[in-house]
Amino acid sequence: MKLHLHLLSDSTGETLENIAKAALAQYDDVDTVRHFWPMVRTEAHLERILQEIAQNPGLVIFTLVNPATRRILESRCRELGLPSVAPLDPVNDALSALLGQTAKARPGRQHALDAAYFARVDAIQFTIAHDDGVGAENWEAADIVLAGVSRSSKTPTSIYLANRGFKTANIPIVVESPPPRSLFALEHPLVVGLTTSADRLIAVRRNRLLSLNQAPDTSYVDEEAVTRELAYARRMFADNGWPVIDVTRRSIEETAAAIIALCQERREGEAQETR
Repeated sequence: MKLHLHLLSDSTGETLENIAKAALAQYDDVDTVRHFWPMVRTEAHLERILQEIAQNPGLVIFTLVNPATRRILESRCRELGLPSVAPLDPVNDALSALLGQTAKARPGRQHALDAAYFARVDAIQFTIAHDDGVGAENWEAADIVLAGVSRSSKTPTSIYLANRGFKTANIPIVVESPPPRSLFALEHPLVVGLTTSADRLIAVRRNRLLSLNQAPDTSYVDEEAVTRELAYARRMFADNGWPVIDVTRRSIEETAAAIIALCQERREGEAQETR
């Protein structure tokens, strides 16, 4: 089945794209043609888009805060017999009822350059500079330190966490080269151990070697060596009382969500202790 999906936003459209992506992930075998229309803020611009929609009818999803622009779009979609959806409306209606306020009709207000934005940029810069064991002298300034054997998703998870505003460092656990002693004396960061199954780790490592045109017959993918490596890492995690997350069947997003939950639990515990 072929679906024309029209996404109209009066801002960057990032929120709309994420909503559409999450919804489409629930359906199989759908040939989707996305028509992306960001920064729709004038009626003239909307009229040009409506001509395209008429030529390629499909589902229209929009985030438009200007009442006049919205009315035109909804009216024309009814004339064309096309469904139109404003996915943020139910959330805004619920918030307005609970808060007793009317939503501010400001396009892209969530993208304002506020303190949270700059904190996220700072977190990304810190994380990139402290990848793969680099910058151990600054680990105390991190929010999270991820430890795990090679190819246990440390770097992509770190980058994802950084985009959520968490300064994240990561360090590989190598049997032949123990981590610096400073790792075991950290007080501010939450240290989390990442582990996985030997089978999955070997498969990931083999693919990595093949992508680099290297021979896939080394101790790096030897089952006995990998099993010993994982056991060494797990023992280190247990000895230091670090929380452990098995990433075998988790996506990066799921792993990051579990780590964020651990951070929140820790903060709540610290808050209770100070009361």
